[in-house]
Amino acid sequence: MADDQEKTEEPTPKKIEDARKEGNVPKSQDTSGVITLFVAILATLMLFPYMAKHMFLLFQYYFSLIGTPLDKLFMIEIAIVTIREFLLIIMPLAIAVAISGVIAALAQFGFLFTTKAIMPDFKKIDPIKGTKNLFSMKKLIEGVKITFKSFTTLGIGFVFFFYFIVELPTVALFGLADQLEWLKEKMIILAFVMLMIIFIFAMIDIIIVRKQYFDGLKMSKQEIKDEMKNMEGDPLIKSKIRQIQMQASRKRMMAEVPNADVIITNPTHYAVAIKYDEQKSHAPIVVAKGMDNIALQIKKIARENSVHIVQNPPLARSLYAEVDLDKPIPEALFGAVAEVLAYVYKMNRK
Repeated sequence: MADDQEKTEEPTPKKIEDARKEGNVPKSQDTSGVITLFVAILATLMLFPYMAKHMFLLFQYYFSLIGTPLDKLFMIEIAIVTIREFLLIIMPLAIAVAISGVIAALAQFGFLFTTKAIMPDFKKIDPIKGTKNLFSMKKLIEGVKITFKSFTTLGIGFVFFFYFIVELPTVALFGLADQLEWLKEKMIILAFVMLMIIFIFAMIDIIIVRKQYFDGLKMSKQEIKDEMKNMEGDPLIKSKIRQIQMQASRKRMMAEVPNADVIITNPTHYAVAIKYDEQKSHAPIVVAKGMDNIALQIKKIARENSVHIVQNPPLARSLYAEVDLDKPIPEALFGAVAEVLAYVYKMNRK
């Protein structure tokens, strides 16, 4: 019994889907951060001429104001122009970063829309529980991870930065344009190195996050049994439904017996009702069949409605075994059934 309660089984697709509906998905903050940072750097490099142009226009505007007396309306105008230019500079970069955040989320766990994660939960603001979480082992491990990643990234970055500083005496002899080009080149190298370090940490983090996520969703054998039971329904209820369906089907079947042309019997164990309507089917149809008690009921209804009962044990057994309800008889039985129908039609003077 204890083994059934141990969470040793992988989560079922339903368990994972239920967790997604609750907003519980494997999300690595490091992965989102590295994608956002990469897009931000790339967007900054691509938009740099555009951003420099608007910065230049803004400084030109400020220089054109030298010597102009200041008043309230003029200050408002300066503020409006400044805000407008800063928005024009920042908005393209902000939009690119926002889109990268969405892409980072989609790349990790696909499209997900749920409101449960943002629903107010007063348990989350429990000060006692919050204090416990603050000093938990999980928080301690997270703190160590962040510290290690920060020192590693800054340390490697400092090594590259130190090598760049060594070149400064030589760079000081360059012209201004060459100095700016050197500075741009070193900034790109430094950014690329830092990005690669963060990327490596992000890949490690996403592996750890996904493992922890699926380990947290692991189920016990009893939970899997209960889930299967809930998905498939209670066996007792299913049995009751099948019983009701069989009763309804039997009632419909018995209602067709009075319309049959003949009942072919075993004579006691089997009874098969045959009806032939050449306008509706190319072959006779089995409209009712049964054995033992059901066969007795079919014969009783047949007698009450003056339907002929013909004893033909081999044919009755073959029809019962080979032909489903409301299906035409197979070609192999045409001859035997035709003889019976001919006899019945002769008796009925059809």
